[in-house]
Amino acid sequence: MTQVAAHSSLVGGSTASRVMACPGSVALVAKMPPKPSSKYADEGTLLHDVMSDLLSSDKHVSDFLGRKYNGIELTQDLIDDKIAPALQALNTIDPEGVMELEVESRVGFGTMIPDAFGSTDVLGRLGKRTIILDWKFGDGVAVEAENNKQLLFYAAAARLTEETKWAFEDTDELELVIVQPPFIKRWVTDFKTLDQFEMELVRAVKVAMQPDAPLAVGDHCRWCAAKAVCPKMTGAAERALQIKLNELDSEGIGKLLGQADLVEAWIKDLRELAFTMLENDKPVAGYKLVAKRATRQWVNDASARTYLERAGVAPLKPSEVISPAQAEKALKKVKKELPEELVVAVSSGSTLAPMDDPRPAVLNIGKQLTAALSKLA
Repeated sequence: MTQVAAHSSLVGGSTASRVMACPGSVALVAKMPPKPSSKYADEGTLLHDVMSDLLSSDKHVSDFLGRKYNGIELTQDLIDDKIAPALQALNTIDPEGVMELEVESRVGFGTMIPDAFGSTDVLGRLGKRTIILDWKFGDGVAVEAENNKQLLFYAAAARLTEETKWAFEDTDELELVIVQPPFIKRWVTDFKTLDQFEMELVRAVKVAMQPDAPLAVGDHCRWCAAKAVCPKMTGAAERALQIKLNELDSEGIGKLLGQADLVEAWIKDLRELAFTMLENDKPVAGYKLVAKRATRQWVNDASARTYLERAGVAPLKPSEVISPAQAEKALKKVKKELPEELVVAVSSGSTLAPMDDPRPAVLNIGKQLTAALSKLA
């Protein structure tokens, strides 16, 4: 039996933004070894599978408790924190339960862009509106629905796929939905937006197929598998190493800080690439794999406790009050709220952030007070 590829090697939903911004990345990524999965990716796959099975069957969410994927188990906490809010989001979009929907629909661009395909999490039609919904179960990066290239890719591909054309029949607007528990992001647009996206994607893919396809640095680099070997990224890192920090002015420092996250991500990917190569018996000049520093642990907790008690040493740590975050999660299960008067938010310090960050700037009280007193002297 021939196994169907899960992801396009040319362009798919999750790579559309990168390919459109950096057509040259397609050829670079094709040469990279596959990245190993992570526990976060495995958890996301588990949650996606559960949502798909829930929406395509008459089963109750409790029926999936204990399901496993690559060692990750669906716990009650995951149901409470991820699955339940995701189901509630669906109720928000379709409170009367009348939306026609399909889950995990395979969609593609056919002859327009061969080898461009993907799978929609939820494809629906509600009244005069076509709905494309994607689950995002990760907590690290907030994902927006507005002009989301991944969802526009799925919408354009679904419109061109015979089995999914039904979702566009007799509709006059398109809604893109990102459900990232506990948040739901929605954006409604018309089909002219989809037409424009389709043309831009086709143009980018044509450029990507050329041997001299251009490379570009930007936010899309964050998830690029070829970041570690990209000439644009290595060049940026080399230029950064040549800069003398004590010669930088305020404007220069600000400009470099804007690139710092990308350079740090490049370094991380470079280390991961070297690790993957060495794990697969491919040499990396000047490096080898060694065992991490070992931490000691008890062979048997009960035996250790008995010995320590006989020796007059307290074997157990003193008990601690659970954190406010842990308490809040536990209280939700018994439908109670955490009293505000019991909690105080204490910052652990200051951190750098760009000027467009919504958080207010920290006031340097010490320096302000010194400046004020100097004026009175």
